[in-house]
Amino acid sequence: MAIIDFFDRGCSIDPDADYLIFGEQRTTYGEARLFTNRVANGLLDLGCRKEAKAAVWSANDPTGWLCTLAIWRAGMAWMPINPRNGAEENAYVLDTFDCEVLFFQSAFAAQVASLRPQLTKVRHYICIDGDVPDALSLPKWAATQSEACPDVQTDNDDVCALMSTGGTTGKPKGVMTTHRALQTMVANYLSALNYPADQKPVNLAAAPLTHTAGVFSLMATLRGGKVVILPKPDPALLLDAIEKHRVTEFFLPPTVIYVLLDLPGIAERDFSSLRYFLYGAAPMSPEKLRRALKTFGPVMIQAFGQTEAAASISCLRPEEHFVDGEIAPEARLSSCGRPFPFLRVTIRDDDNKALPDGQVGEICVAGDNVMKGYYQDAAKTAETVVGGWLHTGDVGYLDTEGFLHITDRKKDMIITGGFNVYSSEVEGVINSLPAVQDCAVVGVPDEKWGEAVKAVIELSPGKQVSAEEVIALCKGKLGSVKTPKSVDFIDRLPRSANGKVQKRDLRDKYWQGATRQI
Repeated sequence: MAIIDFFDRGCSIDPDADYLIFGEQRTTYGEARLFTNRVANGLLDLGCRKEAKAAVWSANDPTGWLCTLAIWRAGMAWMPINPRNGAEENAYVLDTFDCEVLFFQSAFAAQVASLRPQLTKVRHYICIDGDVPDALSLPKWAATQSEACPDVQTDNDDVCALMSTGGTTGKPKGVMTTHRALQTMVANYLSALNYPADQKPVNLAAAPLTHTAGVFSLMATLRGGKVVILPKPDPALLLDAIEKHRVTEFFLPPTVIYVLLDLPGIAERDFSSLRYFLYGAAPMSPEKLRRALKTFGPVMIQAFGQTEAAASISCLRPEEHFVDGEIAPEARLSSCGRPFPFLRVTIRDDDNKALPDGQVGEICVAGDNVMKGYYQDAAKTAETVVGGWLHTGDVGYLDTEGFLHITDRKKDMIITGGFNVYSSEVEGVINSLPAVQDCAVVGVPDEKWGEAVKAVIELSPGKQVSAEEVIALCKGKLGSVKTPKSVDFIDRLPRSANGKVQKRDLRDKYWQGATRQI
């Protein structure tokens, strides 16, 4: 089975049904199938072999996503390129991971042209929405290709995607994701996102299709549902789309949810169509999660995963956000749910030995959703996958009810005076303050303690809180060791293109000229 089979299954339900909606533009399943057939045949005519790498450099756009489906139909490996990244970072990814075909929007033509001398492995450039010098015009080129479905044989262990890690701890690595891994991801989410047999999902792709929103749309697609694409996660567009299209499911990172919660009139909007509001990619403040549950209803579902595990490790289902009809206590809301059914999760020590419930160690995963390895990096693969267990780099524990709790990233743990301080625990307390939009806690140089705890805070618009108030709250809840010794306020926290706070950038600022002892 191949990933494109999920689309074909959805198409078989009703080829005349709407598949992609983008503003006033609508594409049916049948139209999408013929288009992807033509593009896939064109790729094969160009001599592209199975598992050859093809990238799509595009903002959220239906044609860009159809090119991804065509890449899979041709048996090739999709390389998602985040348009919000800098051009040089994208050039590094394209060159290092041996991209052979580059689909791109005309809006990025100037950047692509400037990078061509560096992209010596790219053999074919295809502009998806116009005529650009030295590039194929997708509409004209595809029109000359056969509409017949190409006969491409795939194996479950073929690489169907080469995902780039975020680069938060160094240069991005290429995660080789197989058909088997994405199939397992889909199966995991199908176990959590249930629908009546007669209801077709309406998926809203507001987050980048090059990140979580693209693969998350597969669950709706195989059920013959609609995918409503937004050009960006603009709050007003997003709320209007939910009401207009009667959206049943969508995903957003917590940073965008925080902005939504502060919008005037949010309580008066109609969210009655929603069944599943997925959140993930970063921890969410329990206090803000309570607000989200009151605003959007009992539809919140947390998804915890990472690129190396096909975005599916555990989930906190909607009903698990409640206990006896009331919003669950913080101990539950701060968890990331129970492990998905089609994998195993254990907590392991530095010697790769499993730890009992309640003990903190590294979260490790084994299952068919685990990556094939890092592209052309056997040493890093062997370091990360040990004895069949993927070492995620996340530190946490399993409680007696089977809920997984993340205490920190290994590299984000602060060691102050010999004590371990998990930054996420401190961030959870600070984020409970109504004036705080978001925060990051990092270790900074300290002559006495080696590292001192520092909080860097982004305030909500029009609101204020003092450093003294932050410190007093933390001291009362966490004790003196975990309490920030200093607080900085910042207009905007540095974030990756996918919304994750870049703690590495913050740490680098404070550690210039010093050596971090960890």
